Amino acid sequence: MRLVVLDMAGTTVADGGLVEDAFSRAAERLGVEPGTDDHAEKLRYVRATMGESKITVFRALFHDEARAQQANAAFEEEYGRLVAGGRVAPVPGAREAVEELAAAGRTVVLSTGFARVTQDALLDALGWRGLVGLTLCPADAGGRGRPWPDLVLHALLRTRAADDVREVAVAGDTAYDMLSGLRAGAGVVAGVLTGAHDEQTLRAAGATHVLGSVAGLPALIDGTG
Repeated sequence: MRLVVLDMAGTTVADGGLVEDAFSRAAERLGVEPGTDDHAEKLRYVRATMGESKITVFRALFHDEARAQQANAAFEEEYGRLVAGGRVAPVPGAREAVEELAAAGRTVVLSTGFARVTQDALLDALGWRGLVGLTLCPADAGGRGRPWPDLVLHALLRTRAADDVREVAVAGDTAYDMLSGLRAGAGVVAGVLTGAHDEQTLRAAGATHVLGSVAGLPALIDGTG
């Protein structure tokens, strides 16, 4: 494996339920009251689609482009506030795994379904600016996030780190991460159990491997080539 594309929240970043908290705050600003059936139904959808581009999620929830954009902006603002409040930390061993992969000559890219402003807030909060040479959000890849293959393929095109999609490894904590990696043709599509989805869900979505955390990824890749 010559290129490794890693998800952030739930995979390399432990966000302690910030997505749900930020969604609830954003939804309330749009008149979706906590405790109502409408709120519960929307929250279930958010949980089921963890890993997908957030604007895509809001389009499905609100069925109106203007309200979806409003909800997405509110979500990004609320998530940024929570991040600035210190409610994020690296998954134990995540930074070390990235550094180990890079030391072995592999190119590592951090990707997310969040907007660029939120991704940058995470990088700043963790002190990860400069940790990798490339970070990607859906807007960087033409607007489509997971479960489409665009982020993974864009990482390959931007870095030119591999000559074949089978030399790419993808790791994430959601079914959408697995689908994205499979659709891109990645040789390793590893699920991790530090985020949204369990082993059964990850394997059903096509994970080639399931790890306790991203800390185990360097050893896995060393064993697969």
